[in-house]
Amino acid sequence: MMTALILAIMVLLLLAGFPLKVPLIVGALLVIAIELPFLDASDLIRQMITGVQPVVLSAVPMFILAADLMTRGRTAHTLLDLVSTTLGHLRGGLPITTAVSCTLFGAVSGSTQATVVAMGSPLRPRLLRAGYKDPFTLALIVNASDVALLIPPSIGMIVYGVVARTSPAELFIAGIGPGLLIMLLISLWCYIYTRWHGIPAEPRAAWGARGRALLRALPALGMPVIVIGGIYSGLFTPTEAAAMSVLYALVLEFVIYRSLRLADLFAVARSTGLITAVVFILVGAGQAFAYAISFAQIPQELVTPLIGWVGDHPELALLTIAAIYFAGCMFVDPIVVILIFTPILAPLVASAGLDPVLVGTVVVLQAAIGSATPPFGVDLFTAMAVFRRPYLEVIRGTPPFIVIMLIATILVIFFPQIALFLRDIAYI
Repeated sequence: MMTALILAIMVLLLLAGFPLKVPLIVGALLVIAIELPFLDASDLIRQMITGVQPVVLSAVPMFILAADLMTRGRTAHTLLDLVSTTLGHLRGGLPITTAVSCTLFGAVSGSTQATVVAMGSPLRPRLLRAGYKDPFTLALIVNASDVALLIPPSIGMIVYGVVARTSPAELFIAGIGPGLLIMLLISLWCYIYTRWHGIPAEPRAAWGARGRALLRALPALGMPVIVIGGIYSGLFTPTEAAAMSVLYALVLEFVIYRSLRLADLFAVARSTGLITAVVFILVGAGQAFAYAISFAQIPQELVTPLIGWVGDHPELALLTIAAIYFAGCMFVDPIVVILIFTPILAPLVASAGLDPVLVGTVVVLQAAIGSATPPFGVDLFTAMAVFRRPYLEVIRGTPPFIVIMLIATILVIFFPQIALFLRDIAYI
């Protein structure tokens, strides 16, 4: 009864519009006041400090900084030109270009919102001129951008790895397969939609234009090679790879593309600082909340009925976990959902004997779906702000893409090698 009351108060605080850190901290304080009166509130402060101490978290601001540099510079445009000249002439080539470009930029930025801004701004006018309706266009941009949560360098993977004590490096490589799967499924839907509405293909680019686009994009394509190749060759840890991504982004935008000036660094640094502060406050508050509920045995209380229901069926356990995270991410920022539900569901993961890397991939996949799902998916509101379109117009085209993402979830659950194949090769 007390557990239900605490959760209800947290939900009410969220619905009342309080910053996301407030329900987490209030929830932890209520657990101590009601269930653990012998504990001191200062223990929560120590736990918050502990929560932001893992070295791997220092990769977060560096990946955010690299993404911000490339969003403001020329990297996004060079990647877009490469994909457009290569695929633009196909039937459905322009929306397919959007899906592939968002995936590529996600592989160099790790940020869904940066991808919405960087790729959506130039592509939306082109899609509209080609005859695609705005609801389809907006939903395509938002959902294709969410692949950035899965493709390394993924900030969602880093946060989950810290909370669940799972290797971020293994999570990074496990996200590649599902990310590419979603890109292919979205591209297939783009082809079907284009044929269905009779929208003609774009003119074929000349080979010379393709060659020039490839040469301009080669430096940008070096970013995922450095991050992924550096980690799995043993040259870098994920944190060192993040530092290299910042250095590489600076070289790209200041030396190679010459798209930024030193005066731009202040705005970039300020933006990175603000986003990092929000992430770290949430991680610290999440650690305090996880400490309080674990001490009070609340996860065991909530999950014990699920353990009995799931039994020894790992697929059913994964489906249950996916449903819980998906529902949560429809209403709350994915990072908060990861911070709240990961410690609660830890006993279910352990009892079902699930591979923690597979669980992390499924969880972050639900975070990607929830980010673009009504009523409160965070990237929906990013699209509203960037494109200045009303809420109903932004969400109108989302149902087919939500179905696509759910199909991808089912495929990953019942065919786990989609996620684990590359991981197993890298860690033989």
